[in-house]
Amino acid sequence: MTTLSILALGLLLGMKHATEADHLAAVATLAARQASLVQTLRQGAAWGVGHTLTLMLFGGAVFVLGHSISPSTERALETAVGVMLVLLGADLLRRVLQERAARAPGGATAAWPVRALAVGAMHGLAGSAALVMLSLQGLPSVALGLGYIAVFGVGSLLGMAALSVVIAMPLRLSATRLVGLHRSATALVGAFSIGLGLYLVVQIGYLRGLFPGA
Repeated sequence: MTTLSILALGLLLGMKHATEADHLAAVATLAARQASLVQTLRQGAAWGVGHTLTLMLFGGAVFVLGHSISPSTERALETAVGVMLVLLGADLLRRVLQERAARAPGGATAAWPVRALAVGAMHGLAGSAALVMLSLQGLPSVALGLGYIAVFGVGSLLGMAALSVVIAMPLRLSATRLVGLHRSATALVGAFSIGLGLYLVVQIGYLRGLFPGA
């Protein structure tokens, strides 16, 4: 494969990477909190920035130094993602209950989405191991490996920004026309995030032996 084709593949795989279930669950909980599609787009983009930065810094450092990430560290990071999904889902359900008590749909402020940035960074850490191993196995040089990681991150940024808008559009329409349906859909997003997070914690933490005595 040529350098251009390798980088193009990295971009496409990055966009596909954004559609993984844990990524969608996290960004859906963030998107459901927003009052406009513009704010939602910013949430998705912020997730992508955080994801790309940690892929470049952490994954790039591992790639350059030639060290591998231990399986226990990889499992710990993936379990942390599960805990994060549970917390995001629980916070979204809390907001739904608060809005129901206030009888008015709420909305987040237009401040820079630090939470989305942090969530993306956590996902970037958890995904660095597999990405770096793939790069080490198939790429002939450090420069090309770093370039692959960079375009992979850009692809995930573009993919998640677009998907966050797609996720938010029906929520925004229901918020203005069918408030009850909007709250139900938002609660469903929160419940899905909690369920997926618990599944990851049990699957990785207990069934794959992260926790002592598992």
